[in-house]
Amino acid sequence: MHTQTTEQLAAKKCVPCEGGVDPYSPELARAQVAKLDGWRLTHDGQRIRKDWTVKNFLAGMRFFQRVAELAEADQHHPDLHLEGYRQVAIEIWTHAIGGLSENDFILASKIDQLPIELKK
Repeated sequence: MHTQTTEQLAAKKCVPCEGGVDPYSPELARAQVAKLDGWRLTHDGQRIRKDWTVKNFLAGMRFFQRVAELAEADQHHPDLHLEGYRQVAIEIWTHAIGGLSENDFILASKIDQLPIELKK
């Protein structure tokens, strides 16, 4: 496997994963997440996460609705977190393999293309 640009990732569609695929190595995960704006590794490199501060509660809900529609279209579902009414975060990993797969980076790249109303 090799790292890809955000444009290359966003042009792809997630492929269903029911296991049987090796998760990204720590080295490859670090190299790939470095190409994503604002995403970071969590849970000992088994997940990626990004945090935003949105304009207000409804801005967070609108963003999550867009993410939900995208996730459903790609059949790859992230964990969505809302704290303190405008702190939003998304955490992604491939549950079936207990780590990161290409799907996670594809979804993150697509999420980064969605409109979001940030706090100014």
